[in-house]
Amino acid sequence: MADLKELIEECGNLIAAAKLTVAFAESATAGILAFEFSQSEHSGEILRGGLVCYDAHIKEKILGVPTTLIETYTPESAEVTREMAIRLKKMMGADVVVSVTGLTTSGGSEGPGKPVGTMFYCVLIGERTIERREVFSGSAREIVYHTIEDIVKTIIKSFKDSHEL
Repeated sequence: MADLKELIEECGNLIAAAKLTVAFAESATAGILAFEFSQSEHSGEILRGGLVCYDAHIKEKILGVPTTLIETYTPESAEVTREMAIRLKKMMGADVVVSVTGLTTSGGSEGPGKPVGTMFYCVLIGERTIERREVFSGSAREIVYHTIEDIVKTIIKSFKDSHEL
């Protein structure tokens, strides 16, 4: 795994250079993503905040994700993750919004097509929506950190590929 601290610094530098802010809606990562960004050099400039919505009830009651969406697709799904990002953007008004759900341990909605290690994330940057479904292996902690690394690399790539920012 690449040095996560260096990747987060690079990502934070890109967000700060563009004079943008970032916010997180975290389920499976349980606030670690926001914490990691709070340790970056530009945290005071860029970090709007984060919401840990590990339980579906929080996704519904705080973020306002419709219960029918969760019942139809499960709390750990691309559809719910996208809705979390959209609702967090309205709530926090950040320029870059990241939501993440997934299965780091058994007991969720895992099955043959969605094993433990399946992670979903959605990144909203301006008008762009980037959605990913990845399957990682390892311990719950390893799955979380693989996911965070993947999210940060996705944001960095988006900034480098974009002519708008």
